[in-house]
Amino acid sequence: MASNYNPAITFSAVLTLLLLPLLTVGELVQEQPLVLKYHNGQLLKGRITVNLIWYGTFTPIQRSVIVDFINSLSSAPNAALPSTATWWKTTENYKGGSSALVVGNQILHPAYTLGKSLKGQHLLALASKFNQLNSITVVLTAKDVAVEGFCMSRCGTHGSTRNVRNAARTAYIWVGNSETQCPGQCAWPFHQPIYGPQTPPLVAPNGDVGVDGMIINLATLLAGTVTNPFNNGYFQGPPTAPLEAVSACTGVFGSGSYPGYPGKVLVDKVTGASYNAHGVNGRRYLVPAMWDPQSLTCKTLV
Repeated sequence: MASNYNPAITFSAVLTLLLLPLLTVGELVQEQPLVLKYHNGQLLKGRITVNLIWYGTFTPIQRSVIVDFINSLSSAPNAALPSTATWWKTTENYKGGSSALVVGNQILHPAYTLGKSLKGQHLLALASKFNQLNSITVVLTAKDVAVEGFCMSRCGTHGSTRNVRNAARTAYIWVGNSETQCPGQCAWPFHQPIYGPQTPPLVAPNGDVGVDGMIINLATLLAGTVTNPFNNGYFQGPPTAPLEAVSACTGVFGSGSYPGYPGKVLVDKVTGASYNAHGVNGRRYLVPAMWDPQSLTCKTLV
């Protein structure tokens, strides 16, 4: 069972909760901490190879922004603080120690060999290109590729494929570029949301609303994959629609956030771009809050 991620759906649920009656004096209760239960399953720990499949047209700059992000998570010793590596380090607080991501092989599919309208079985076929232990296959679809459920119920997903020879499972992720299809749903806060409070969008740190939105969704799904790769790790709620390490904190990018407002972030004085993490090669990224098992809170960098 794949785990879908759509920040807009969770955001809508938050707005619905806000319509509940206010507590009267004497009814105030202490807010319960957020807890993601560990279901005793396998987590992805140690050195993890991340193989990339680029389906459709991506420019070299777009590919480098995403590759640099993955490299920044585990190997950015000289990056300024706050850093993407500091953000990723929270995954060490989950059972089993660290998860060190290393970019492995990359396959380019610029010819759209499966067409421009993909279904779930197409994603599985692409994800099955790599079947190696302790790895994640990431399928990235270009802005002109429609994917079943994209925008309507999900901005990306993660799941697993099974090797027919030895029954070993390999984790995979799919993330789509929403720039021309649904940026208000899958690239917020770099685009006006499709509903809810209409606060001004933030300026994308890498100058590409679609790709910077993909970074947010990829970050969400990478964290969810290493902490709940096979639907029996850390999550809250039903396994068919789990709240995971980052999806449990949807819409939070900095301190003081609330529905429609991403929270405090850093702003470049020259370009006006918003970010909260430094990466390799001078990159800047906006990463979402991650649930910390030690503090039982959604942890932000700023």
